[in-house]
Amino acid sequence: MDYAANPLRDALDRRLPRIAGPSGLVIFGVTGDLSRKKLMPAVYDLANRGLLPPGFSLVGFARRDWEHEDFAQVVHDSVKEHARTPFREEVWQQLSQGMRFVPGVFDDDDAFQTLKATIEELDKSRGTGGNFAFYLSVPPKFFPTVVSQLKKHGLSEGGEGSWRRAVIEKPFGHDLRSAQELNAVVHGVFKPDQVFRIDHYLGKETVQNILALRFANTMFEPLWNRSYVDHVQITMAEDIGIGGRAGYYDGIGSARDVIQNHLLQLLALTAMEEPASFGAKALVTEKLKVLNAVRLPRELGKHTVRGQYTAGWQGGQKVRGYLEEEGIDPHSKTDTFAAMRLEIDNRRWAGVPFYLRTGKRLGRRVTEIAVVFQRAPHSPFDATDTQELGQNALVIRVQPDEGITIRFGSKVPGTQMEIRDVTMDFAYGESFTESSPEAYERLLLDVLLGDANLFPRHQEVERSWEILDPVERYWEKHGKPEQYLAGTWGPQAADEMLARDGRSWRRP
Repeated sequence: MDYAANPLRDALDRRLPRIAGPSGLVIFGVTGDLSRKKLMPAVYDLANRGLLPPGFSLVGFARRDWEHEDFAQVVHDSVKEHARTPFREEVWQQLSQGMRFVPGVFDDDDAFQTLKATIEELDKSRGTGGNFAFYLSVPPKFFPTVVSQLKKHGLSEGGEGSWRRAVIEKPFGHDLRSAQELNAVVHGVFKPDQVFRIDHYLGKETVQNILALRFANTMFEPLWNRSYVDHVQITMAEDIGIGGRAGYYDGIGSARDVIQNHLLQLLALTAMEEPASFGAKALVTEKLKVLNAVRLPRELGKHTVRGQYTAGWQGGQKVRGYLEEEGIDPHSKTDTFAAMRLEIDNRRWAGVPFYLRTGKRLGRRVTEIAVVFQRAPHSPFDATDTQELGQNALVIRVQPDEGITIRFGSKVPGTQMEIRDVTMDFAYGESFTESSPEAYERLLLDVLLGDANLFPRHQEVERSWEILDPVERYWEKHGKPEQYLAGTWGPQAADEMLARDGRSWRRP
């Protein structure tokens, strides 16, 4: 629907959220975990909030001998279990009428002919207008087959005035070369602006709030530079092990799985200059400038660390070490913890270290960005007055308790001058009555609207691999991961890495 052509719509009216026009979604690999726990519930939640068109259609494609009704039942069960919003029968009835299932494998021409016929039938019966997004919820090795089949059967191009889009889940390759090959395959079928690479972190409210915090306020941006910032720590810690992901995870590891995409994206948003607008092009331009200015340390042995968890106690339970997990090679050198120091070679950040760390089986599940400020250049107080005073910090909590904390010094009540750290806290759950949508709700809606703001472009993906590849090559040749007990905060070498710089990791 073109809002510009709607005479009854006032551009200033905030009550009408962005609603997708006539469209449908095809999910390849619809039987997987991601689809069951995230995608299908997100589609229902969008429908429940009135953000999908009445004729919205959902097509599942997988190697199962199902009828349309079987598929609808699977979606129904997933929604009941995982949806964020309450289940409403009338919403379900409307949505389920547009559900179809196509059985087949990815190299099966007949299955793709059936898919084409299904899409044409939905155009007529549901009024989807030929607008379809193809969600590749499949391992990357199948991407080339699926996109070439879409091209071969005329599915990658919509008719006049309609659109087709491809949605790709990470990992986008496992190094620079494979990422470039993957991009070449996908761009051989879909134009760059038709390709949406999902990084679900960018769909989180708190991550988008980094931009609001910095550029909609005047309080923070004047301090957001090397004159006031001592260093920045970006942490993504998980308290779980690898679960059933041994097949994917072994040989990939935490640096490729998390630093290359999530953490470098968080670094780019934290460090970038103000974009000319909130449009996709302007955002990508500024993020790329930062990523291009990222420099690795000269001595990778001193300023990068990798670890591997061993058996220990977590949450009151005895848990296995990585090498004892099912399906893992007992001699595996895959990292389950990675930390590194990066610098950004530009005027704003010269000399300010950015410390990135991620790991599994750490103390607790948390993702945060901590901007740690320099100490006051001069203190009129006695050393004993300020011995309890740390450094000022602004901490953006991405998950699980989303919000922002500011840490600063305050006088302790009493007859003497004693200064101690206190915090001011903003929590989404307490300041707003609306609950935050799931990241996939926001991102799926953006795909249907063609809004690419929150999706990394192929240049960002390739540049991120350029940053990580030398570290991975160094690790390949030097030693093996240092072991750390499950339930702790990683290997000792990670603490030593910061101690050499006269700093220490925050305990989230």
